[in-house]
Amino acid sequence: MFMLERIIDAHIHLDIYKPDEQSLILGEMEASGVDALISVSNHLLSAQKNLQLARYDSRIKPAIGFHPEQPLPSDEEVADLLALIDNHQDEMTAVGEVGLPYYSRQEGKADKREAYMAILRMFIQKAVELDKPVVLHAIYDDAPVVCDLLEKHSSIKAHFHWFKGDARTVERMARNGYFVSVTPDIVYKEKTRKLVRQYPLEKMMVETDGPWSFEGIFDGKMTHPDMIRRSIYEMAMIKRIPLQLVYDRLYENTSWFYGV
Repeated sequence: MFMLERIIDAHIHLDIYKPDEQSLILGEMEASGVDALISVSNHLLSAQKNLQLARYDSRIKPAIGFHPEQPLPSDEEVADLLALIDNHQDEMTAVGEVGLPYYSRQEGKADKREAYMAILRMFIQKAVELDKPVVLHAIYDDAPVVCDLLEKHSSIKAHFHWFKGDARTVERMARNGYFVSVTPDIVYKEKTRKLVRQYPLEKMMVETDGPWSFEGIFDGKMTHPDMIRRSIYEMAMIKRIPLQLVYDRLYENTSWFYGV
């Protein structure tokens, strides 16, 4: 059912995997047809680990940022992250993962939204300054707010990973030329399948967001980039487009967006 066409995982947290899991994924990339991993960072130590991994294996493409679903960083850590971006801009692929804390805000753990907004604004400005793509965690009612920020920089390349949001925002994002990516939850999540129906294939990518685990046919399995193949198959079925064309388009999209 699945073709061994070349693929790119557009969003993975490789640094969070256990060392033996990292070795397994890297060792199986060639046989699995995986050409590159866009490995995003959660914080300063995470970014340093991703840079180290990329020096070990050039197929790892690191992004540097601060994941918003955690307590606010100190001013010093933000400054150190921005300095790390400046000092390693030739080694890094993108600024990310950055965004706004939707889930922790729902749990009452992130009540200083303006502070998170200020940090996000700094990372977006840095991405614009260095002409780098930005990887975004911005879902539901946070997405329009982030769109407002991005629209001030019309030339920026924005990637909303594992996007979830209303139809109006989806239309706005597509109109602005922003990219979205979907995970293996396309197999069992109607929201993801609906997004695939609505969004133009020319502005889509596929990801695992590993080591995040999935349900259904993936239950109990370590999240592996090879799972992307099932996502691509589902996309082809949903959009009623030949599988080969979907593979080609997604690869071209990701390769162009991240310059890999």
